[in-house]
Amino acid sequence: MLRLARQLWFQVLVAMAAGVVLGHAAPDLGERLKPLGDAFIALVRMIIGPVIFLTVVHGVAGMQDAGRVGRVAGKALAYFMAMTMFALLFALVAVNLWKPGAGMNVDPAAIDTKPIAAYAAQAHEQGLAPFLLGIIPETFLSAFTQGHVLQVLLVSLLFAFALGAAGDAGKPIHQLVEALNGVFFRIVGFIMWAAPAGAFGAMAFTVAKFGMASLLSLGELLLEFYLVCAAFVLVALGGVAWAVGVNLFRLMAYLKDEIAVVAATTSTETVLPRLMQKLKDLGCEESVVGLVIPTGYSFNLDGTCLYLATAAVFLAQATNTPLDLGQQLALLALLLVTSKGAAAVPGAAFIVLAATLGALGTIPVASIALVLGIHRLMAEALTFVNLVGNALATIVVCRWERAVDLTQLHERVGLRRLRPAVA
Repeated sequence: MLRLARQLWFQVLVAMAAGVVLGHAAPDLGERLKPLGDAFIALVRMIIGPVIFLTVVHGVAGMQDAGRVGRVAGKALAYFMAMTMFALLFALVAVNLWKPGAGMNVDPAAIDTKPIAAYAAQAHEQGLAPFLLGIIPETFLSAFTQGHVLQVLLVSLLFAFALGAAGDAGKPIHQLVEALNGVFFRIVGFIMWAAPAGAFGAMAFTVAKFGMASLLSLGELLLEFYLVCAAFVLVALGGVAWAVGVNLFRLMAYLKDEIAVVAATTSTETVLPRLMQKLKDLGCEESVVGLVIPTGYSFNLDGTCLYLATAAVFLAQATNTPLDLGQQLALLALLLVTSKGAAAVPGAAFIVLAATLGALGTIPVASIALVLGIHRLMAEALTFVNLVGNALATIVVCRWERAVDLTQLHERVGLRRLRPAVA
C-alpha cells in the first residue's frame, strides 16, 4: 500500500476524488480552489518552451542528414491528416446514428448568449491565415514568452540547423544544450510534485461550477461522446497500435500518470514535457520525439476532432437545423482546417467550435451556449484521446523512420513481453 501511495497516478486520482466530494458538498469553497489548478498549469507552461527548445536543438543538431528533418515532418503530417479525417468521419457517423440532440426543440432566439460573448469574440480571430501567421513570433525570445508551441518549434529548428552548420565551432554549444536538457527535465520532475494539488483544485472547481445539474441536463450527449471516444481509442488507435506491434493497453498503463493528470486538468499541455521524456525512455529517438510531439499538439488532435464534429451536429439536431449530406461534408472539410487551430489548452476547442459554426453559417452560433456547461466534462475525454493519439503517433513515425530501439519498445509496451534469451 505504501508503494502504491507513492505513485503519481494514484495520488492524482485520490486528489480528484477529494475534489469531486468537496466541489459537491461545498460549491462556494470549490470554486475558490480554481487557482490551485491554474497555478499547476501555469508552472508546466513555464517550462514547456525551454524543454521543447533544448530537446529539438539537441536532437536535430546531432543529425548527420539534415534532409531527414523534412522527411520526418512530412511523414508525421501525412499521418496526422489521415487520423484527423478518420476521427471526423467516425464522430459524424456516430452522432448521426445516436441523435443525442433530437427532440430538444431549442429555439436559438431564446438562448442567453451573454455567457458565450467572450468565446464568440475570440472565435473571430480563428482562421487559416491567422493560424499560419501565428507560427512566426514577433521576436526570437517572444516565442518563449507567448506560450505558442509551434513558435517555439520554429525557432528551435532554425537554431538547430544553424548549430549543425557551424561544425566544430558549435560543439561546445551542443554540449551545453545537452547539459541544460538534463537540468530542465529535473525541474519538470519537481513541478510534477504539485500535480495532486492541481488536480484537487481543478476537480473541485469543475464540480462546483458545472457539476451535477449540467451533467444530468445534457447526460445523453455526455454518454454518447464518452462512448465515441472510447470506441475511437479501441478501434482506431487500437488498430494502429496493433499494426506497429504495440499493445494499446500496455501503452496506456505506461502513461497512467500522464492520463490521470490530463483528466484532472483537461489540458494535454500539462504533461507535454513528461510525455516527451517517457517516449524517449521507450527507445524512441530524441530528434523524432522533439519534432513529432510539439507538431502533434497542434496538428494531431483526434479527441478535439471528435468533440467538434459531435458538438456541431448535436447543436443542429437540438435547434432543428437541417443538415443534408452535402452540408455535413462541407462541415467536415471546414473542420479539417479549423481543428488545426485548436491549441492543447483548456477552452480552446470551444472557441474553435464557435469559429466553425460562424464560418459554416448554417447552425446558429448562439446555440453553443447549450454545451458551455458541460464543455469541461467533455474535455476530460477529448484530452485523453489527444494524449494517447500523440504518443502513438510518435511511435508510428519512429517505426516508419526506423528510429526506435525495438527491443526496448517491445519489452515495455509490445504485444507480448520478450522472453530473456537463454544462455
